[in-house]
Amino acid sequence: MNKPVAIQGIKGSFHHEVAQRFFSTNTDVVECMTFDGTVDSLLKGDSDYIVMALENSIAGSIIPNYALIDRHNLSIVGEHYLDIQHNFLALAEQTISDIKEVHSHPMALLQCKVFFKDYPHIKLVEAKDTADVAKQISDKGIKGIAAIASNNAAELYGLEILAESIQTIKHNETRFVIVKLQNLETDKKGLNKASIKFELDHKRGSLATILNVMSDCKLNLTKIQSLPKIETPWKYAFFVDVTFEDYKYYEKASSIMQIMAENFKVLGEYKNARL
Repeated sequence: MNKPVAIQGIKGSFHHEVAQRFFSTNTDVVECMTFDGTVDSLLKGDSDYIVMALENSIAGSIIPNYALIDRHNLSIVGEHYLDIQHNFLALAEQTISDIKEVHSHPMALLQCKVFFKDYPHIKLVEAKDTADVAKQISDKGIKGIAAIASNNAAELYGLEILAESIQTIKHNETRFVIVKLQNLETDKKGLNKASIKFELDHKRGSLATILNVMSDCKLNLTKIQSLPKIETPWKYAFFVDVTFEDYKYYEKASSIMQIMAENFKVLGEYKNARL
């Protein structure tokens, strides 16, 4: 019997929605209030997979999550892009003028910042999870405080939508990855995307040389993210996503990069969700 899937947040959160879409609508979940908590769940054997947000089309990369995957030697086995529609939720029979505070995850507040410029009387308060705020408002019957959360959260916790789709950029996507302890799959059929990590000497052209290898081996670079090495000032690790038409191209590039780069590591090989 499969174990639950660990998510950051509770039922009704965007992570919960991704778990339902990637696995199935009746997927059991382990609710964790932090990403560290999801990793702990995986390490303890309480879950088989993690759903983890990695980047957003408005707010950019969630850098600590790259470090979590790397530090614990986790493996990315899939990805899912979710169109994030933020809604302004509160208890029924209230208007926006009745709302004094809005509580939500920092990322949600950032994505909806422009909307609240028209309502200077509303204080923005950071919280751990979008859906958890909605649940607290519902459970405790709190008036005067609103949440930024999904349609699912509104339905699940019986809240009224005071304003729909309040994010600054209407086409607002977050890329989620599906993570497990180890990927023991040997069948490479259908794999056309990979996430890798490497380090380079502080020499002129070192990164350009690696990028040329990718180009020569017909890899398409879709993402590059640098992360400082805390223990070595002014040295950086690079987290890179590549897509490819044939696994043998990627395999060739990997063998060359292992020689040219320091601490080369494959974080995951999986199917490109964009296709």
